[in-house]
Amino acid sequence: MAHASDTTGLHIDLNSDLGESFGNWTMGNDNAVLDLVSSANIACGFHAGDPKVLLDTVKAAHERDVRIGAHIGYRDLPGFGRRFIDYNAEELLAETIYQLGAIKAAAAVVGAKVSYVKPHGALYNRMATDSYQAEAVIGGILAVDPQLKLMAMSGTPVVGEARAAGLEVIEETFADRAYTDEGRLVPRKQPGAVHDDVDTVVNQALAIATGQPFQSVNGNPVQVAGQSICVHGDNAKALEIVEAIIAALKKEGITIC
Repeated sequence: MAHASDTTGLHIDLNSDLGESFGNWTMGNDNAVLDLVSSANIACGFHAGDPKVLLDTVKAAHERDVRIGAHIGYRDLPGFGRRFIDYNAEELLAETIYQLGAIKAAAAVVGAKVSYVKPHGALYNRMATDSYQAEAVIGGILAVDPQLKLMAMSGTPVVGEARAAGLEVIEETFADRAYTDEGRLVPRKQPGAVHDDVDTVVNQALAIATGQPFQSVNGNPVQVAGQSICVHGDNAKALEIVEAIIAALKKEGITIC
């Protein structure tokens, strides 16, 4: 397990993808996870979720004083937003505006505020290096609310593009995803892309929070830095993982906030 020489005063945001149930089909244990995380990426209905799930999740996050983020994605419920789609820029911009409108309305009804936008799945990964789609999403965010922050993969080109356009960026890292030697996420279609061993996830989260290297998918040391660590809500062990991460960080004197 990685340790920093002095972790006094360190803090990290812990986020999770939530609100991804649909109708009678339930994914994850959102309320239990909301009791633990500091930020919630709430699905806006395109890759997952539905109107009632969206409203209920926004309300539950607000009641727990958890920061609310718009988890926007490709319009792809059957593929859970994990299939790459080539979009016309105007269409992607419009769909960004549409999804932000939905979650901002839900937040207004319960007296909450949407603080940031985290793209989901294939859109998230495509935007990291594809300026065409990144510009469309950034344009949609700016059109709706320039005060919204963009949560994006740490160290990727989209971080600079968003900042240049005037958005504040939250650089994100992942505790339950494998990284390449270059500090990029291993594609989900490849074996070992998602960590299901709790100790592995905890060690990786602790290494990220303390600025230490951890093992890449190839067993080589890799180091990534960011302001937020994600644990996916659709991970079968999500609740166990979040609880273990919090316990490990607390032991090192690192605050979740």
